[in-house]
Amino acid sequence: MAVPLPSGRPEETVTERRRADRAVVRDALGVGVAVGLSGFAFGVTAAGAGLSMLQSCALSLLVFTGASQFALVGAVAAGGTPLAAAAGALFLGVRNAFYGLRLSSLLQLPAPLRPLAAQWVIDETSVVTFAQRDRRRARIGFFVTGATLYVLWNLSTLLGVAGASALGDTAAWGLDAAGPAVFLALLAPMLRTGQERATAVLAVLLGLVLVPVLPGGVPVLIAALAAPVVLLCQRARTGGAPVAGSGANGAAVRPWTVEPDAADAADRAACGREEER
Repeated sequence: MAVPLPSGRPEETVTERRRADRAVVRDALGVGVAVGLSGFAFGVTAAGAGLSMLQSCALSLLVFTGASQFALVGAVAAGGTPLAAAAGALFLGVRNAFYGLRLSSLLQLPAPLRPLAAQWVIDETSVVTFAQRDRRRARIGFFVTGATLYVLWNLSTLLGVAGASALGDTAAWGLDAAGPAVFLALLAPMLRTGQERATAVLAVLLGLVLVPVLPGGVPVLIAALAAPVVLLCQRARTGGAPVAGSGANGAAVRPWTVEPDAADAADRAACGREEER
């Protein structure tokens, strides 16, 4: 039975809907497995920085945002103070709060689920969720990605710490470079616009210049100033006018083509018609 969809979209049968749901699950699992296994590199890096197994696993369980975790252990390994290391990790994690604002309106989860969902608000779950066309599939993408990634990230962190302990000196094996390499691998796909690439280049230059002269962890904090500097330069160049087809930060905006409530209504209608058959 075909179900008409709003916004001029073609009709979608129940079979097509189920096929689309399976595609969302497949994509979410792919992202969760691919990124979740990189927790092994974090475990190795954390062990090389002198963190215990308990400390490393607690970071993955409680912080659960790869970039912030790598930044924290990297600053500690460089001799930075715990306060500077935590501040750098906090700066990197602030973006998740902005993801949460958008996800809250898209997912509209029941109150009991929101604390659980908040723990899973990271780059990967946000990307998978924003790519969906209606609320039901956005929820599927969010929770499948979040659950897969959370379980694998924590398990691979444990294995990474255990493996590093068995190897002994991680620097002798070259594994001290695993953290920066994974960090760059996570960052590179996010640099889609010229503004984002300019911010990354400026932050790298600031880090390279300041690392030899400032205490560990402090260059990370100062490099964060690259973002407002690039924004100010762009505003000065464009006279304060927003970039066409972009959001407030210059990133491309991809709105849903189907209103969430209308899509939910279509789903309920499809189920009812399927039962009548």
